[in-house]
Formats: sequence, C-alpha cells, structure tokens
Amino acid sequence: MTGVNKLLLLIAMVALLGWATGAQDEPIKIGVVDVDQALNSTEEGKAAREELSRKQREADAEVQPLAERFRELQEELKGKKYVLSDEALFQKQVELAELQNRIDNKIKELQGQLKIDQGRLEAPLRAKLLEIVEEIGKSQGFTVILARGTALYTREAIDMTDEVVARFDRKS
Repeated sequence: MTGVNKLLLLIAMVALLGWATGAQDEPIKIGVVDVDQALNSTEEGKAAREELSRKQREADAEVQPLAERFRELQEELKGKKYVLSDEALFQKQVELAELQNRIDNKIKELQGQLKIDQGRLEAPLRAKLLEIVEEIGKSQGFTVILARGTALYTREAIDMTDEVVARFDRKS
C-alpha cells in the first residue's frame, strides 16, 4: 500500500469515526501500540528472540565449513593459477563455482527455515498481544487503537505499548 493510500485510508477512518461518534455524547479515544516493540519487550518475546538468535548461530555454524573450504580453494587457485594446465585450472574454477552454488543454496534453505521458525514462534505471541489490545480497548473505552506505523503522527500520550507489555507479561 503506498503512502498516499495509507493517508487516504487514515483520513477516511478518522472521518468515519468522527461521524459515528458524533451521534453519541462520548469523546473519541484513540490509542497507539507499537506491536513489534511490544513483542520484543515481553518475556515470551525475548525468549522467542533468543531462540531465533540461537538458530541463526547454528545456521551460521552450518555454513562456515563450506565458506572456509571456498576461501581455501580460492587461495589455492590464486597461488597455482600460472602453474596449472588450462584443463586443471578449468576444473578448479568449476569446483569453485559448484561450491559457491552449494553455499548459496544452503544459505537460502537456512534463511527459509529461519523465516518459518520466526513465524511459528511469533504467531501465537501476536495473537495473544492482539487479544490484550482488544481487552484494553474494551475495558478503557477506546474508540480505536492503531498499530504504530499506520498513522503518520501520534502523540506519545496516546501510546499504550508499555501497558500492553505489562499486561501481556502478567498473563504469562
């Protein structure tokens, strides 16, 4: 969604809220939550982030031997470049290219797995976080609660991220 479309959507939403609540005598109450910050600030979110970091380190360790072999082969090729026959030089270059492909494929595979793990770890946390935001919205009479990033500007006074994090951790 482009910035202009987001702006138009936000303006339409505010106008709709103004119209809908204009018929009532209740004031409009708007809150903002930084969902990513909230996820990263909760105890469960920190644990999930640590697990992802551990998996990233394991993935790096898995690629490291291939990368070392690639560097060794490159150095060997540099040192023997003028000594090797054309056929032997070509074979070393092919071996180097194949190793580069293996490294690239392994990195893509590991990145895909990390993305899956991230989704698996974060999805239940996001669902729980959204339940808490909804609870707060209903109990405190909010008209609307926006995710930070959907609004172009918000005052810090309407940011309720810390309250969401505190309630999330109390429920855990």
